[in-house]
This record gives sequence, C-alpha cells and structure tokens, in this order.
Amino acid sequence: QVQLVESGGGLVQAGGSLRLSCAASGDTICISAMGWYRQAPGKQRELVATISTGGSTNYADSVKGRFGISRDNAKNTVYLQMNSLKPEDTAVYYCNAARPFNVQLWGQGTQVTVSS
Repeated sequence: QVQLVESGGGLVQAGGSLRLSCAASGDTICISAMGWYRQAPGKQRELVATISTGGSTNYADSVKGRFGISRDNAKNTVYLQMNSLKPEDTAVYYCNAARPFNVQLWGQGTQVTVSS
C-alpha cells in the first residue's frame, strides 16, 4: 500500500504564494511520475503539473510561468510552488503518483483558496 499525504494548502490573497507538499509512504517502489491535479466546485478534475523521475515537467497552460513542480526522490516527496495566485486557482489540489500498469494513486486533497 502507498499513502500520499498532502500539506500546505490554505487561504491566500491574490498575488500571493503557497507551497504544497506531498509525501509518499509505504510501498513506494515503482512510483514513476508524480503530479498535482485540482478540482474546483462544479468542475472536473484537471491536471496542474507533472514531473517524471528524471525531472521532466509538464504544466497546464493556465499555470505556466507561475507554478513550479519539483520532487525529492530520496524523500518520495513532490512539491508545488504556486506564485502569483489568482482567484481562479481556488480548488482542492490532489497529489497523484503513477505506478506500473497504469495504476494511479491519489492523496486526500488539500484546499487552496485565493481571495480577490
């Protein structure tokens, strides 16, 4: 079993910054890509950013230039640095980890609220 535990969400004013963390524990062998998704009220869950074990990154167009994803493979932890936050970034942010055979693991989610 693998557990993903997120932290770092909260309330911030527009233009502010937050840093999310997600630590994987348990049977972490064979975790490959990790990433962050978000889901706003009434909307579908969407990709925010992903990072491979080698450090290759991918971002949603809406966050490019504002968000940065990184990972510490030794700590099985992925981070999301969010700068210049906008009210439309308000959502529950979910950590994701991929394992072989297209197994997707999810954290419990952390709320990010950006006030205008």
